[in-house]
Order: sequence, then C-alpha cells, then structure tokens
Amino acid sequence: MNAFTAQEVTTHYVRVPDDRLELAVDILSDIVWRPALRTEDIECERQVILEELRMHDDEPEDLVQDVFTDAVFPEHPIGREVIGSTETIEAMHRPEIGDFHSSHYHPSNVVVAVAGNLEHDRVVELLEAGLDSATGTRPPREGYSGKPPPRPLAVLERPTEQAHVVLGMRALRHDDPDRYALTLLNECSAAACPRASSKRCARSAAWRTRCTRTGRRSRRPAFSPSPPGRPPNGSTSSSTCSTPSCAASSTTAASRTASSNRRAGHLRGSLALSLESSGARMHRLGRSEITVGEVPTLDELVARVDAVTPADVTRVVERVLAAPDRTLAAVGPSTRSASRDAAPSLQA
Repeated sequence: MNAFTAQEVTTHYVRVPDDRLELAVDILSDIVWRPALRTEDIECERQVILEELRMHDDEPEDLVQDVFTDAVFPEHPIGREVIGSTETIEAMHRPEIGDFHSSHYHPSNVVVAVAGNLEHDRVVELLEAGLDSATGTRPPREGYSGKPPPRPLAVLERPTEQAHVVLGMRALRHDDPDRYALTLLNECSAAACPRASSKRCARSAAWRTRCTRTGRRSRRPAFSPSPPGRPPNGSTSSSTCSTPSCAASSTTAASRTASSNRRAGHLRGSLALSLESSGARMHRLGRSEITVGEVPTLDELVARVDAVTPADVTRVVERVLAAPDRTLAAVGPSTRSASRDAAPSLQA
C-alpha cells in the first residue's frame, strides 16, 4: 500500500493477493474517506518531506526540470514543485490539511481503477459499502488560459561539477488528436540520443541514467527527451548534462534531437511491454479515464500509432517544435552567461 502526488492527481493504491480484495478495499476506503490525520503522524511526515526537499536540492538533474517547468508555466499551479517548499511545509498544520481533504476528497472527484483476478460487480459492491456521503466544496477549476507566456531563460547557479540544461516548449493537451504523432516524434528524439540504447524506452529512468553516465565518461552532451506533457496544457523538452565548458554547444545540439525517422515498431513494443503487470494496467486505466475520459485497448492504441503518417509528424513539428516561445533552463556553475549566449540561436 502506498500513495503518490503528481501535478494534477493524488493516487492511493494497494496490491494484494486476490483473496484479500475485500480487506484491501475496506482499508483503502478508510484511508481515502476517513483518514485519522493524527497530529503526531503529520509531524512525522513533515520531517520526512523536509528531508526529501533537502535531498531534491542536491540533485541538479531533477532540479533543472523544476526550474524548466516553472519557466514554461509561470505564475500557475502546474509550474510549481509538487513537493512544495520548506516554507509551505513548515506552515501547514492539521486544520488546513483537514479542510483540504473535506473539499477535494468526494465521490464526484475520484476515479477508481482495479486490475487483476476479480469480478467487476463485486468490486462495485465493495466500493459502495465503503463510500463516504460527503459532497465536497471545491469549485470547478477554470481551464488554462496560456497566460502569462513562458519565460525564455531560467538559470539557477549551483557549485556543481556539471551543467544541466533543458530546452523545451509548451506542447499539446493529453486529449489532443495529434498526441500520437507527438509521442512518435519523441521516439525519434530517443533514437537521436548519442549512444542511446535501442532497447530503452524514452520514458525509462534507467535509460536516462545511462545517457547521463555516457556524457560524464566521454565529456559529450547526453540527451534525454521527455514524454509529452499533461493537461490542461502539456510541455515537451530535451535535457542534457555536460561539463560547464560544453554547456553552450550542448544546448545548441539539443535543438536538433527531433528526428523524422519512423519509430513506430519500437513504440508498439514499448506499449505492449508496459502492460505486463497488474499494477501497470491499473495505473493505465486510471490515468486514461482522468486525462482523456476513455480507456482504449492495446489494439486500439497500436492502430492509432500505425495511423500516424509523416505528414502528421511534420504537422506536429510545426505546431510544437516550431513554436516561437521556447524555454531554456540551466542549473550549474557559471551557466548564466553560457545560457544567455546560447539562448538567441535556440529561440531562432
């Protein structure tokens, strides 16, 4: 049993043997609808989060992604760090947490996803038995207006050995018809990565680490294309890690990682392999229902990928990569001047 929070969702999940389904739903229902929120537990978790914040600040590869997102979506909640800040965590107490729970945790704001050896009607019966009658008070959120525009340059100076750079721009919503073409374009970016393993998916943390280590060994920039973004508006980017003296050339090379080569076969394989566990299937069900309001089958996904044409990819390049508002984010020592020198060519 565990939980995690992303930019726009909080997920509570549990995995048990199939003969313990009733117990799992009962415990999970208690946690979601009737949490104890004991003061001593909150204080314990506060210290855990503060420690995670300190660890996060020691990871420039992760920190540069936060700097980038904040610059792409300035003055908007989606651009803020999910974990919060030291100030917000220290100022948060039980009354505020309780008010947040009562406002957001209600049936109309929850999606339940279940996968494994089970019967649908039985799951519905168990969920209804543990359901809370609370209605919640959170008002509907307005759609993202796209304003203010993204900042072209964001630099955070840190005394690190390497400079970490991200170049990207706002992309497409999760429900945009061109999302499959953009995903295929990202596969092309993965193929263009220097020394990238053809057996690794662009979304893979191991693949990212391997690319970064390649850059450290050879002093060449190592690229890691990011998957397309999230609603209400996505973002796409390429990140690079290199020595500070190579930062300018790295950022220039990052702008050329998008390739027009077809990678549909690799993408089809990645889709199929990503559904090998019941946990992965459960997360896919919930994510699809929340983001696009439908759960396409694997065959339907493959058919949509196969339907992407070179003209579709070209259109996405023009819609996304050719957009004038690009953002360059950098974390490292003396990266401000190098980033400023590289920024004009990257915006051109």
